[in-house]
Amino acid sequence: MPALDWNDLQYVLAVAREGSFATAGRRLKIDSTTVSRRVRTIESALGARLFERTADGRMRPTEAGEVVVTRAEWVESQIAGLNAAVSGADAAISGSVRVTSVPILVNRVLIPALPALLERYPDLQIELIADSHDLNLSRRDADVAVRLARPGEEVGDRVFARRIGLLRYGVYVHESREDDAHELPWVTYEEAMGHIPQAKWIDYAAARSTGLAAVAVNDAEPLLQCVLAGLGRSLLPCIVADRVSGIVRVGADGGAPLEREIWTLTHPDVRHLARVAAVLEWIEGTLAGC
Repeated sequence: MPALDWNDLQYVLAVAREGSFATAGRRLKIDSTTVSRRVRTIESALGARLFERTADGRMRPTEAGEVVVTRAEWVESQIAGLNAAVSGADAAISGSVRVTSVPILVNRVLIPALPALLERYPDLQIELIADSHDLNLSRRDADVAVRLARPGEEVGDRVFARRIGLLRYGVYVHESREDDAHELPWVTYEEAMGHIPQAKWIDYAAARSTGLAAVAVNDAEPLLQCVLAGLGRSLLPCIVADRVSGIVRVGADGGAPLEREIWTLTHPDVRHLARVAAVLEWIEGTLAGC
């Protein structure tokens, strides 16, 4: 049996409503032979005649045709409803958007800025995933990812990437140690995190000065807590550390402070949705110039 093509249902509906192949063709803006051929195709697929000609020459649905017309009208209404729902969802800034970024930016920057976004768009729902690992946008593990590096070539055209700014770093110590900051050891990342630029910068600075502290961590948040506890000095993002009371920025005798690019990544299928566009605008406004 030939495969049933749902596109042929529009021809069945047009013939049932107009009463002839010619009038249906004019309505659909195609010739009557195409209408006839497509109706015959669906009849072949179903193994039943769908129309019969009446005494006055009109095409009238058979019993089987009435069944098909009823089902086709239901499909038509569902498609129309789907188009309206999608169009409305696209235009309205509502629904859920899932955002992932490194924990310190989620906890210390995005969440404090969230009330203003939700006040502006009260029907919006935000899922914030604090994770340093790359979630799979193609599998929709997230709608938007905020990352501190340009995506690799292996990503290809599977995501849309946009550079939105620079994340600037500085050296920070507990405020009580500002005067003798250069004597403090460096708090760095544990060995498994040694590949990230911040860890490399700290390790280089430590090798040239006072060495490493007796503690190592796996994320920027505990790094910040170590500085607050007076365990040493370390490299922290200025947009975060400048807002934390109890610590101060000091000279970077380990060399020029680090800067990292900030990128937003989105799947091409969702980046034009109004809710996603609104969240991207909010992220850029929150992080740009930091």
